[in-house]
Amino acid sequence: MSDSLVIIPTYNEKENVVKMLETTMALEPLFDVLVVDDGSPDGTAELVKSVAAKFQGRVFILERQEKQGLGTAYIAGFKWALQKKYAYVFEMDCDFSHNPQDLIRLKASCVAGADVAVGSRNVQGGKVVNWPLGRRAISLGASIYVNLILWLGVWDSTAGFVAYRRGVLDAIDLDAVEFIGYAFQIEMKLRAKRKGFTIVEVPITFRDRVLGNSKMSLDIFNEAFLGVLKMKISLKK
Repeated sequence: MSDSLVIIPTYNEKENVVKMLETTMALEPLFDVLVVDDGSPDGTAELVKSVAAKFQGRVFILERQEKQGLGTAYIAGFKWALQKKYAYVFEMDCDFSHNPQDLIRLKASCVAGADVAVGSRNVQGGKVVNWPLGRRAISLGASIYVNLILWLGVWDSTAGFVAYRRGVLDAIDLDAVEFIGYAFQIEMKLRAKRKGFTIVEVPITFRDRVLGNSKMSLDIFNEAFLGVLKMKISLKK
């Protein structure tokens, strides 16, 4: 068993999940993986179980009956990780937009003293591949908007490639986390900052998914836009 757990939410990721798990299992240092599957009708969970049988004690699955949102999947995963006493807990997508090799650098940042390490597209050295200019502009504009409203000081505030020291998740009231889409990512960073934890951004190359379908929707975007205003008013600690 590793001291590090990577949480990967899935919904209809049969094209990616086996390769993602096998790639992550090959890393040094070792990382365990928890897949949180929201009742994928395409057989994603069965594929995960087949890989788990190959890597016994390192690949796990938490099955939920229906699609409940990204944030609730991560909260369920965080609680599982805390119960299992992992020292470092990671968020990562299943579609290879996040390079599993970068887990090593995120962990190294936490080992060096960061409480939260964010895989960032928007700091020096970070970049995005295969995104149209309009989508890139929206992403950058969102980070500027978040910092203007919340003074978060994180330039990739919606980033979903994140490493947490265990103490951060212990200190945050996970049951009080409200948002489930991109606003969830902003809220977790804001809660960590307001608890006094150090957030460091690690430059990464973000690649748009090649296989499978994007989970982005207008509702998720609107939640993030309006959620920032709500956080400004109501979220204190």
